[in-house]
Amino acid sequence: MTPTAVHFVVLLLAGGLAGVVGSAGGITSLISYPALLLVGIAALPATVTNSVALVACWPGSALSSRPELRGQLPWLRSWIPVVAAGSAVGAALLLSTPAGLFARVVPFLVALAALALLFQPKLSAWQQGHVIPGNQFLLPLGLFSLSAYNGYFGAGAGVMILALLLLLVNQQFAKANALKNMLVGGASVVAAVAFVFFGPVKWTAVAPLSIGLFVGSTIGPLLARRIPGNWLRVVVALTGLGLAVRLWLVPG
Repeated sequence: MTPTAVHFVVLLLAGGLAGVVGSAGGITSLISYPALLLVGIAALPATVTNSVALVACWPGSALSSRPELRGQLPWLRSWIPVVAAGSAVGAALLLSTPAGLFARVVPFLVALAALALLFQPKLSAWQQGHVIPGNQFLLPLGLFSLSAYNGYFGAGAGVMILALLLLLVNQQFAKANALKNMLVGGASVVAAVAFVFFGPVKWTAVAPLSIGLFVGSTIGPLLARRIPGNWLRVVVALTGLGLAVRLWLVPG
């Protein structure tokens, strides 16, 4: 095999695994981003290329999440513009600010989301029994902010959005995960459009990674539907904590 063929296979397989993990509630970029670095792509182009390729997860996860998404179209129509706007802001920040500007903050955000996911049942029970000042603003502010982070770097954004949805929207893991996949997909499209025109996209890497991500993302929702939600929630939360540690030790 030539080096180019090896890189193609590596990215195809990494994309498949990342698609399964991410669409089941895990962290897609935990697999896809290091794979891009492994084949010799520098950090900024790898971030941009990863964001463009992640668009392939949207149709894949939508196909497999139809039972969970039934009746949710009006809700998604209300909130996808919010995540799209946030993603556009994040993409603009990535292209106009020094790389790694938020590198020291991100690990703590990911860790906070992972802990929220881990203790979600207790937090949800507490929230239902208390009136939180400004609660009506938590969802729009949270979705906008997390989508901006998704457009800027993205690793762990899905876990953060999933934790937010489980706390404020739907406590059933498979349904919250399906909504998360659609929101992250909408945000990814906006960031990808910006990067296509203004970013250093490596198209030879986008192709195999996208194919793998599409195939893998059709499998993830099926797993989320069949595996007990509490198990998946704990696994995803622990993975998020692992990512937070990794980002803290090796920022950016």
